[in-house]
Amino acid sequence: MKNIILILFCLLGLSLKAQNHIQGRLTDALSKQPIEGANLYFPELEKGTMSQAQGEFYIKNIPNGTHKIIISYLGYETLSITVDFPYNGTLTIDLEPSVIEMEGIIISTPFHKLQSENVMKVERENANNLQKQGAVTLAQGLSNISGVKNNATGLSIGKPVIRGLSSNRVLVYTQGIRLENQQFGSEHGLGLSSNGIESIEVIKGPASLLYGSDALGGVIYINPERFALNNTAQADISTTYFSNTLGYNSHLGAKQSGDRFKFLFRGGVAEHADYKTKDYRVTNTRFRETDLKAGIGYQMNRFKTELRYNLNQSKLGIPEDIGEPSRLKTPLFPFQYITNHVLSSRSTIFLNNSKLDVNFGLLYNDRKEFEDHHHGEEAHGDEHEEEHEEDHEEDLDDPIEAALHMKLKTLNYDIKYHLPEFGKFETIVGLQGMTQSNANYGEEQLIPDATTHDIGLLATSHIHFKKADVQLGARIDNRQIKVPSGIHKTFNSFNGALGLKTTVLNGWITRVNLATGFRAPNLAELTSNGSHEGANRYEIGNETLKNESNLQFDLSMEYQSDHFECFVNGFYNTVSDYIYLAPNGNFIDGDPVFIYLQDDAKLYGGEMGFHLHPHPLDWLHFESSFETVTGKQGNNDDLPLIPANTLTHICRAEFDKDWLKNGYGFIKYQFTFSQNNISSFETPTGAYQLLSLGAGGIITMFNKPLDIRIAVTNLTNRRYIDHLSRLKPDGILNMGRNVSLGMTYSL
Repeated sequence: MKNIILILFCLLGLSLKAQNHIQGRLTDALSKQPIEGANLYFPELEKGTMSQAQGEFYIKNIPNGTHKIIISYLGYETLSITVDFPYNGTLTIDLEPSVIEMEGIIISTPFHKLQSENVMKVERENANNLQKQGAVTLAQGLSNISGVKNNATGLSIGKPVIRGLSSNRVLVYTQGIRLENQQFGSEHGLGLSSNGIESIEVIKGPASLLYGSDALGGVIYINPERFALNNTAQADISTTYFSNTLGYNSHLGAKQSGDRFKFLFRGGVAEHADYKTKDYRVTNTRFRETDLKAGIGYQMNRFKTELRYNLNQSKLGIPEDIGEPSRLKTPLFPFQYITNHVLSSRSTIFLNNSKLDVNFGLLYNDRKEFEDHHHGEEAHGDEHEEEHEEDHEEDLDDPIEAALHMKLKTLNYDIKYHLPEFGKFETIVGLQGMTQSNANYGEEQLIPDATTHDIGLLATSHIHFKKADVQLGARIDNRQIKVPSGIHKTFNSFNGALGLKTTVLNGWITRVNLATGFRAPNLAELTSNGSHEGANRYEIGNETLKNESNLQFDLSMEYQSDHFECFVNGFYNTVSDYIYLAPNGNFIDGDPVFIYLQDDAKLYGGEMGFHLHPHPLDWLHFESSFETVTGKQGNNDDLPLIPANTLTHICRAEFDKDWLKNGYGFIKYQFTFSQNNISSFETPTGAYQLLSLGAGGIITMFNKPLDIRIAVTNLTNRRYIDHLSRLKPDGILNMGRNVSLGMTYSL
């Protein structure tokens, strides 16, 4: 580590001399009128500005080399151009009018391109758009992204499912580092707040080449909010009320950027009572969450760095059955009390026509689960709940003994060197790794104390041809798991990826990708021997488990014209040595015994849809999509937890008035088909349909913008159960009608 730091300082010393600027003017390509308020952003430098009244812009402190600049403005095509520095002269840029939504830069893939330029198909969604649809939590909001579903325990505990794969098969990245928070447990949620998030990107399919183990099924890449533009300051306060849970989510933030230093801060709190169905409230789905995010950045000519910190504390009820209705918000027994710390450091050194990225992450997850028999009395009914609400408040200062208490500490690192471009080649080589320790402090123990070490080497290239782009790469990995009781497991893997993007017909973009992935068994699968609240089963691990490995073929075709877009995505995924839980027919302490087994598996399906914005009604949008996944074991039995097919229609209007800016309104209809393709220990799930609507926009109050939004989900208050709900075996319904009213005021 000392040698690495020494090399970094030497490189930094060689790179502090160059300093450049760029200036220019933005105009409408048709009218040649200047464009004011357009966003100009260097994604690699993480700095930018907005065009002024005459379309003029100026950005300084740009290092030598080749850098990409993204220009975006509502009503125009997003433009990506590459500029070589030093750059002499004035840059004149024409933007083409368009009613197509603005593109965003894709951060989760290594070459940071617009989606239209990317070889790999990546779904990207702004966090604000998910909020507009009435999502209560981040996990619930993710299910609005094509190909993503939510394996949920009520509202507070949810895990993303990508094309039928979840848990440790889906890797989550936050603040540029991999999230490690005991995610192997089905009743363990993300531990992340929706506040302070810029956008979410989803890689659907094996991404082990880029991220290593646990990315066998895909990646959820969560981009934190950006720092303010150069020499600007921003502050806002936001709150959202949810009628169904009588809950709220409130947060405030402030950020400021100069030429070199920049900082941001955001703090928030959320609190919810038991969610309500048409017939009853679901006991102990209540939860509280406190979230703090802070960041500081510095840029000096050819060097930039940022340090971010996220503290998330949550107290989550674990539902078991339906009790007396209550509107109280303090969780009953059993409940989880989780503290999650994420500290990340991201630095870049810009050399002549190359650069070095160095990312480090420190994560500390303190997870406690409390059961009622550790407190000495039961908690049922409103009268007892009021007593226990006071008890639980005291517990936070002088906590009772946790039945299950685990502390997970993780250090991860990610170092990538972007080589100078050689002809048509862009190439990256990298080193990634992780050191992790798990320790038990509770009365019960589900998995033992253990240490895990990961290391991986990768190389990937993007090759530009006249009518096509090719991306390829390879990676080797090693993982070691040591348990003091004597278990010492080593897992090795070699993976590769090959992709092609081309335009075969006028207007059609075709992407073909072939990739392998792997996943080493986690501690729970190898060593589990016990049960606890929330699992509702006794799990027994299997020390003989082998690596999971997969090969996935993806075909994506997209067509885009001025007023019509459509897409078809298909995939076929074969998984060798797929690990799954199955009951063995025995019971321990009243809980059914589940053991871990392996078998080959295959998953196939895809998504298709269209987007119509008819001329001359450019403000009107019709969107429709269909998603399907089928999962089979090697013996042709159905895999568990495969989401049902869904059909979604959205009618959306967008408008601007003198008194209302960025106005919108939408109606959403979703039909979920019945799921009868089930494993031996699942039950079928019936079809259901949900109707939602929403509206909003920005008004001016005291010369400042006030963003107002309202959304209604499950408008008809329909009774339904999602196939991926962990409350389904008990016949507990999903949430009924919910009205959310939110406001964000910029100070």
